[in-house]
Amino acid sequence: MKQLFFTLFLFHFSISFSQKKCERIAFYNIENLFDTIDNPHKNDNEFLPTAKRNWNQKRYEKKLKDINQVLDSLKHPMILGLCEVENNKVLKDLIDVGSMKEHYEIVHFESLDQRGIDNAILYDKTKSKLLNSGKIRFDLLSPDSKTRDIVWGEFLIASDTIIVMVNHWPSRRGGQLKSEPKRLIAAYAAKNFIDSITQKRPDVEIIFMGDLNDHPENKAPKIISEKMRPMITKKSGKYGGSHNYRGEWGVLDHIMVSNNALKKEGFYVCKKSGTIYSPHFILTTYKENIVPKRMYGGLKYLGGYSDHLPVFINVAIAK
Repeated sequence: MKQLFFTLFLFHFSISFSQKKCERIAFYNIENLFDTIDNPHKNDNEFLPTAKRNWNQKRYEKKLKDINQVLDSLKHPMILGLCEVENNKVLKDLIDVGSMKEHYEIVHFESLDQRGIDNAILYDKTKSKLLNSGKIRFDLLSPDSKTRDIVWGEFLIASDTIIVMVNHWPSRRGGQLKSEPKRLIAAYAAKNFIDSITQKRPDVEIIFMGDLNDHPENKAPKIISEKMRPMITKKSGKYGGSHNYRGEWGVLDHIMVSNNALKKEGFYVCKKSGTIYSPHFILTTYKENIVPKRMYGGLKYLGGYSDHLPVFINVAIAK
């Protein structure tokens, strides 16, 4: 009788498992994906062929191929948040040179960021349907008040509605404490959006991601993590972080999900699937420390991928 029960359990488990399809949702700060064309309305001068960085078409094309190598290695996430992209053109170029050019579509809005870097979402149109999209624009109340918008997209995946938010909060320039108020403004802008959505639609599933330029224990990320489940921690990766600063690894790149995204039906996020992705080819050694293989070190061209590592979660979808 026990053998029969065990056999029936295995049969039921195999049927249930076969009815779910595993996919991946990722975020990647791709470090200054600029084209070589001067935009007179933005301060993109450092990434021009005539600039000290000597940014040219050959290096641009290599950058596109390098990022696609990472996407291939990531097994082509069904939804991918990106930051540090200059415009819609570089996103189209990124897709066009890749192996998924027939699948990926773009969510992008031109922000007011003075350097001209934006956030964006790439999504696989064969696996998700874009229902709506928009941007969250906020003022930092300072002389350099123009910053990156939070970009969001609403997707229909299977029979569930998913909202994805992509963030790139203000940098730590001037030091963590001096710059923290700017990130708090960004955090409250994101929180207010989340609150406005969940009050009207408590069942909607939200995936929040981005380079927050803060660690999980800092004040600004905690404003979001008090409402959502953090998926990326020091234990999510081999080196304890997604970014290395002066030999120290830290988690700057985050993915958080609403609690109802962890349910076990329809579309759901797989628990404990948060991963800081660190294949060997996007790493290098600097001063005896393993670090991300970045594109530039100051003005010196290093020919790497990014100064950040990608992060991802796995999701399951009912067939």
